[in-house]
Amino acid sequence: MSNIITAIDIGSHKVSAVVTVVDESGKAKVIGESSHPSYGIKKGEITGIEEAINSIASALNGAERMAGLTVSSAYVSINGKNIISNNNKGVVAISDSEILEEDVIRSLEQARTVAIPQAREIIHLIPREFIVDQQTGIKNPVGMTGTRLEVDAHIISAPSTAIHNIERCVQSIGLKIDDIVFSGWASSHSVLTPTEKELGVLLLDVGGGTTTITTFVEDAVAYSSCIPFGGSNVTRDLAAGLRLFSLDDAEKVKVNANELFRKAAMNKKKENTDVIEIEELGIEGAKTMSKKLFLEIMTDRIEEIFKLVVENIEQAGNDAKLPAGVVITGGSASLPEITNIASKVFGVPARVGSPRGLEGLTDSISSPAYATLQGLVQHGLQDDHVSSSGSRFQKSGGIKSGAGMADKVIGFLKNLLP
Repeated sequence: MSNIITAIDIGSHKVSAVVTVVDESGKAKVIGESSHPSYGIKKGEITGIEEAINSIASALNGAERMAGLTVSSAYVSINGKNIISNNNKGVVAISDSEILEEDVIRSLEQARTVAIPQAREIIHLIPREFIVDQQTGIKNPVGMTGTRLEVDAHIISAPSTAIHNIERCVQSIGLKIDDIVFSGWASSHSVLTPTEKELGVLLLDVGGGTTTITTFVEDAVAYSSCIPFGGSNVTRDLAAGLRLFSLDDAEKVKVNANELFRKAAMNKKKENTDVIEIEELGIEGAKTMSKKLFLEIMTDRIEEIFKLVVENIEQAGNDAKLPAGVVITGGSASLPEITNIASKVFGVPARVGSPRGLEGLTDSISSPAYATLQGLVQHGLQDDHVSSSGSRFQKSGGIKSGAGMADKVIGFLKNLLP
């Protein structure tokens, strides 16, 4: 069914799937969604094929049952510490004074010639801007006149092994892959505003095992990366520091912390505001915890992760302090005080980014934990040109490298027309 868009977010903590139907106005309505704990997936990478297949299949089957249909293809996320990005330029001479689609294709082919190690593959080639005879900021140069065309492109690559493992898992359950999308790029579609992208913003998707990093400058993606630290590190610290019996117990405390603190604040009879009741969580041997201790443990770890983000960005020659500040999304974005911690580390305002843009049964996928999932659907909404080879070009700017590039670029240019 051509009006169905399915997305699968393969995370370290959970695998989530959503089935949407696209109406005549181009809006996606959620008709089925489901999540399943991740097995065989660690720090964003598949470590056990069979376990990962079962997790993906369980999430997809749940979404299909709710939707009442069987899907044939899906958009799938990828992340992990080995995601690498760089910006490269492609320059071509214009033989005729008018710039044609073929000239744009040639410029992008030139940008794509950046040295990529043999064991890696380009997953996104994203035009940031076109430059015609030193005139910058051009989105669609076709029809303009000039003698020199230049493209500034953002290139994201991943290990071939990681890509092939995802392909094997997804295809083994009978699905075709519409596109494999870097989770940070996907999340940017669902949580960032046009103004933030224009001014310059840092997007952090803090998941269970990873934190993905995406920066935008002047309405163009500037840097993409991923570090192998996330909410699971906080969970382990809480288990040790609060003397809990298991990681599952620590996860319960972490996930419910905001609600527990809210209830404690509303209890006016309570004299000691540091003592937080946790008996309702059903944790063996634990009825209360110290709010101060919880915040100290959590803050120490989140500060460390954010400082690693700064180090990662600056080592690549980029600026982590951007005018529109920091937007935090992902499952760990709901941690208490996380925006205050971010503002302290990065020295700019911070906000939590919740996904938006989808309609229908969105209540259970409206939290920051589902930013990538919703972003994958929005990526699919913009993906309205399919080449004869089956590869796709994203209206949002991403070209999957390989055959059919001419068709992809032509589709992209048409999408830019009024």
